[in-house]
Amino acid sequence: MSRLPRRRLLAALLAVTTLGLTGCATIVIGEPEVQRDRPPGSDPGVVVGADGDEIDQLAGDALADLEDYWSQQLPEVFGTEFLPLQGGYFSVDPGAIDPAQYPQGVGCGSDPAEVENNAFYCQAQDAPNSDSITYDRAFLGELAGEFGRFIPALVMAHEFGHAVQARVGSPEASIAVETQADCLAGSWTRWVADGDAERSQLREPELDELLLGYFQLRDPVGTSSAAESAHGSYFDRASAFQEGFDDGPTACRDEFGPERVFTQGRFVSDEDFRQQGNAPYADLIGLVERALPAFWERVFTESLDERFDPPSIEAFDGTAPDCAPDDRDLVYCEEGNLVGYDEQDLTPEVYELGDYAVATGIAVPYALAARSQLGLDPADPDALRSAVCLAGWFSAAVTAGEVPGVVISPGDLDESVLFLLVYGVEEDVLGAADLSGFQLVDLFRAGFVQGGGACGL
Repeated sequence: MSRLPRRRLLAALLAVTTLGLTGCATIVIGEPEVQRDRPPGSDPGVVVGADGDEIDQLAGDALADLEDYWSQQLPEVFGTEFLPLQGGYFSVDPGAIDPAQYPQGVGCGSDPAEVENNAFYCQAQDAPNSDSITYDRAFLGELAGEFGRFIPALVMAHEFGHAVQARVGSPEASIAVETQADCLAGSWTRWVADGDAERSQLREPELDELLLGYFQLRDPVGTSSAAESAHGSYFDRASAFQEGFDDGPTACRDEFGPERVFTQGRFVSDEDFRQQGNAPYADLIGLVERALPAFWERVFTESLDERFDPPSIEAFDGTAPDCAPDDRDLVYCEEGNLVGYDEQDLTPEVYELGDYAVATGIAVPYALAARSQLGLDPADPDALRSAVCLAGWFSAAVTAGEVPGVVISPGDLDESVLFLLVYGVEEDVLGAADLSGFQLVDLFRAGFVQGGGACGL
């Protein structure tokens, strides 16, 4: 994948905080009545209203491949036969609607204009075009232009996940329904990435763009996880997608019960809302300097029965200290027990993503320091993988309220994902040129969900 210049990518991400799919809907009233004979025009890959452009081709190919995939997986994973969508598929350009193409509307009889900036699956008893998927192809084209040509396929996979839920059952809470659909989409995406799909294609380097695209599909920061139409934070949605990608549809079936933890939440005060959860930069550095030692001292004392010697955390301007093995923007000096961060070229820019993006960055070399005190070589090729994972473990403790004096804010973990995707891949930041952003986020997620054991401690 050719990487966007950092500044351009940062501007694109910050310019639009939420795009579409917040209205994505699964409407299930009563038991789905699914017939074995399709209505005219609903054969695999045939999309009503499609005009043959690239987006419709990508979406149609994905829908046909999704039918192939779930025809295999539903019997194996859910113990039921896959029955194709009876209402078919609908493509709409809200700026050029021809009513003659949609004599009974689109999904569940909806007005085609209602799909603007969205896509949805709909199943409703006695409604026309029930059990169908409808999408705004102009909106998907915009997303594809920014975040890669696989985005239309990803949206189809998410909506198809709702069709799977209509056949096998779904969780009760909206946020669990939506993230489970993300998980199901992830399992299909892995199948495509492995080269098993007949029509759709995905190269592994494109996964970074795909995760960045999810940023545009998150709920507005501060949305309650109990909201009627909650879809999940960026971290919640990207994590669910990666869970399906890594572990397949069985994980999507088993891991979305009422005990599942979501990171999305409301702001705790008006001041927190006004600041969008961000501490002033100077206060942030002080919080980091207190939080990281507090976490690692507890880990060493309670879990390892060891004494922890906290490294100093120091800023530098442009050039790393002589003790650092490389001139990078985030460093750990084993000699002198020092963690350094570049306050000229890195942290003020990262702060534009949010305060916790900075905290996540500094947590990585700090984890190298903790590993070093346990006799683990910071120069080991797997050390950085472990440190990113441990940064996820630290973040889980902060989220759980286990680090004194530090309170997580809505959107903070979204900032962790952005830091890893935008900055973590750059060799002059972490030295992670051999790791994709997708891999870095996956490591962070493993530490967050599974704890230090997943990180080699």
